[in-house]
Amino acid sequence: MWSRSVGVLKTFGRAGNTRAVTSLVPGEPKEPSVITAVPGPKSQKLIDDLNSINQSGSVQLFGNYDKSIGNYLIDVDENIFLDAFTQISSIPIGYNHPELLKVFKDEHKLKTLVNRPALGVFPGDYWPEKLRSVLLSVSPGLSQVMTMMCGSCSNENAYKALFIHYRGRERGEDVDFSELEKTSCMINQPPGAPKLTLLSFHGAFHGRTMATLATTHSKAIHKLDVPSLDWPIAHFPRYKYPLHEHQRDNEAEDRQCLAEVQDLIEKYKKKGRPVAGIVVEPIQSEGGDNEASPEFFQQLQRIAKHNGAGLLIDEVQTGCGATGKMWCHEHFVLESPPDIVTFSKKMLTGGFFHNLEMRPKQPYRIFNTWIGDPGKLLLLEAVLNVIKQENLLHQVQKSGDVLKAGLLDLEKENPSLLNSVRGRGTFLAVNAIDTKLRDNILVKLKAKGVIAGSCGDHSVRLRPSLTFQEHHANIFLDKFRQVLQEVK
Repeated sequence: MWSRSVGVLKTFGRAGNTRAVTSLVPGEPKEPSVITAVPGPKSQKLIDDLNSINQSGSVQLFGNYDKSIGNYLIDVDENIFLDAFTQISSIPIGYNHPELLKVFKDEHKLKTLVNRPALGVFPGDYWPEKLRSVLLSVSPGLSQVMTMMCGSCSNENAYKALFIHYRGRERGEDVDFSELEKTSCMINQPPGAPKLTLLSFHGAFHGRTMATLATTHSKAIHKLDVPSLDWPIAHFPRYKYPLHEHQRDNEAEDRQCLAEVQDLIEKYKKKGRPVAGIVVEPIQSEGGDNEASPEFFQQLQRIAKHNGAGLLIDEVQTGCGATGKMWCHEHFVLESPPDIVTFSKKMLTGGFFHNLEMRPKQPYRIFNTWIGDPGKLLLLEAVLNVIKQENLLHQVQKSGDVLKAGLLDLEKENPSLLNSVRGRGTFLAVNAIDTKLRDNILVKLKAKGVIAGSCGDHSVRLRPSLTFQEHHANIFLDKFRQVLQEVK
C-alpha cells in the first residue's frame, strides 16, 4: 500500500483544540479554501460556452480533475471544496486515489480499457474470472450477475428480467413461445406484450429511461411531457423523528403502507394487470432520504413472495459501503436475499445481481452492445481492495457517528431551522424548515468551501466518499454551524 500523509488540521469544534490527523489519501488539502465567487470567472465562462452547445442549466462549476484529490474537489478557479456529495454519491474512495491511478499503468489492463469489447458476444478470456473475483466477491448472496453501464440501464434491464421470469413461470419453463406471442409482441399487443406491471413507491427514483421513469416519483421535472404506464404506486413510510420518541406512530405507518401494497397488488390483478415485481430503494434518495424499518422490508419481502412477485432492491445510490455495510439492505436481516439487487455509482460499473430463477433461458433477452465496461471493473477491483485493506466500512461507521451526532447537536441548537436528522453510516440527511432555507444553506456552504446535496423538497443530504474521516466531519460541521448562524 501507499504511505500515508499527516497534516495538522485547524479543526476547532467545541473543544477549540487542534490535533494531528492522518489522511487516508496522501496529498489532501488541510481545509477548504474559496478565493472567488462560486461559480468563479473561469467556471462562468465555461458554463456560458457549454450552454451554447446544450442545455447546461444544471452545471454548478467546472472541476479541475487533475488537481482534485481525496475528499477535496478543486475547481478551475482554484477554489478548494470539501466534497460531501461526491458527484451525486459516485466517488468511492476519493479523487485521484493512488491505487486507482496505478491501474492502467499495467499494459494488459490498458489494452482491456482501449479495446472495449462487446461483452455479450466477444468478451476477453479474463471476463469470467473477473466477474467472480470482483463482483461476486461482494454479492449480497446472489449467484448471478449482469453488468451494465449506468444505474438507469441497470434497473431497466432488471425490470425485463422480472417480467421474463413472471411470464416464464406462467407459461411453463419448458414451453416454447407460441406463434401468437411472437407476432403480437411485434405490434406491442398481448399475449406477446403482456399487461404486466411493477409496483413502486411515491418518492422513488429509479432512473430516467422509459420503464424506470414509470417507477420514478420524486420530481416532476423528470417526468413532464413523457408518456408513461399505468403501474401501481404505493406510499413509502414517512416517519416522525426522533425515531425512539415515535415508535408507535412509525409502526402504524409501516402497517398502513404495507396494507396499501397488498391492496394494490389485488386491485391490479383484478384489472388484468398483475404485479410481476416490487421495486424499492433501501433509503429513498432523490425523494428525500426517506428511510423505513427493517421490519417494513421484512414484511414487504413476505408480501412479494406471497403474491408471486419478484423483489428488486435498488442499491444504485446506497450500495458499496455508504451506510457502513456493503449493501444497505443488509441492515434489514431479510429471510433470504432479494431476487434482484441493482448497483452503479460507487460501484463504478452498473449492473445487477440476481438469483438463478431470474436468469433468462434464451440468449439475447438481456443484451446490448457493450453490457458494461471491463475497464470499470478493473477500477472497481482496486476500489474493493482498498476498502478491505483500509477497513473502510468501519471508517464509514466511525465518521458517520461523528457526523450524525454533530447534526443532532445542530438540530437541538437550531430547532426553528432544522429537524429530522436521519440515515445510516455517512449516508445522512437533515431537513430544513422549507425549500428556500435549504437552498440558501447549500449556497452558503459552497461559498465556505463545502459541497453538499439536496433531495426531496427541503432536505440537505450527505454523500461523502468512504475515505471521509472524523476530521472531515468536524470541518463540515463547523462550516454548517457558521452558515446556520448567518441564516438565523
